[in-house]
Amino acid sequence: MKILLVRLRLIGDVVFTTPAIRAIRRRFPDCRLAYVVEPDAEPVVASNPHLDEVIVAARPGGAARLTSDWSLACRLRRARYDVAIDFHGGPRSSLLTLATGAPMRIGYTVAGRSWSYTHRIARSRALRPRHSVVNQWDLLEPLGMDAPDPRRDPTEMPENGEALARVAARLASAGYDAGQPMVVLHVSAGNPFRRWPAASFTDLVVRLVSGHPSRWVTVTSGPSDMAAAAQISRDAARRLDAHAARRVLHAGDFNLHDLRALIGHAALFIGGDSGPLHIAGTTTTPIVGVYGPTLPARSEPWRDPALVAEAVEMDDLACRPCDQRACVTNDFRCLAAIPADAVYAAAERALAREAARSTEHEAPGTKHQAPSTEHEAPSTTP
Repeated sequence: MKILLVRLRLIGDVVFTTPAIRAIRRRFPDCRLAYVVEPDAEPVVASNPHLDEVIVAARPGGAARLTSDWSLACRLRRARYDVAIDFHGGPRSSLLTLATGAPMRIGYTVAGRSWSYTHRIARSRALRPRHSVVNQWDLLEPLGMDAPDPRRDPTEMPENGEALARVAARLASAGYDAGQPMVVLHVSAGNPFRRWPAASFTDLVVRLVSGHPSRWVTVTSGPSDMAAAAQISRDAARRLDAHAARRVLHAGDFNLHDLRALIGHAALFIGGDSGPLHIAGTTTTPIVGVYGPTLPARSEPWRDPALVAEAVEMDDLACRPCDQRACVTNDFRCLAAIPADAVYAAAERALAREAARSTEHEAPGTKHQAPSTEHEAPSTTP
């Protein structure tokens, strides 16, 4: 059997399909399993041990997009898939799914696009409080899957050994004392609705470092927020003494492989509801998620509940959650009103919980490892 999975666009949404990838492999161990993804999120699944092939759907501009999509559609048609599952439901993904000609094409009931599928699954607005993994898992119903369980099928992104070496060298060049506890603080977000104020990040950095002589903080961001991240690091350093200031690093932008390696060996990750938070969820590292217009119930880490995660949110706002198209109060209060003290308190709780968990379950100095797998890593083709 040949099965194709399609999930375009956002990094976090691709991360949330990885439990389904694992489940499909378990259900059909001898199938040929391929995945179509766009370039930005390709690193998430590039080394997924349950996939046989990763197909990158390029996104050139202008007329070149039509040529590229036509070529990709012809390639998918020639592959003769038995099943094609569209986890995305957008215009482009639905057409690519249709182009496969697969006898079973599964997708959401979406106005104007349902005709692309042979099996249609409801995607109601009422599903918003459900986790994204569960919403996407609905598409596996025609394949006879069991209910999702984060203990059995967590999100996953294998660590890259070369990336780990690059990160270690990069931190060393920035002055990091290897072996000291590192907090990774990600300050970027895909849109203003999910962007905690820079001043709040600065206050948090100061709180995290002050009074903790062995603790380091690395401020990370996406390419578009490099200047803001650097400014947050500088502003925090100005408020700290020289010894504390040297433990605040602005290491710049990390690609996804390097970010995964950095977070996987950190003491704590703190960030908003964006791709890096979901990358963090593929590790065993403690997490503090800062949620604005979205709900933890929908996008909190999907992994063993025994692992440490804290959520910080304003849970008494009538306007929350929202569609993130227009702020009805014009002040983004769902995030702006969250004080740095609340996130700092959550960070200290997470670190204390992890210390207690490690004492109970691990030998001293042992780092919890991601689930091991045996399936061969996929080939990645453009």
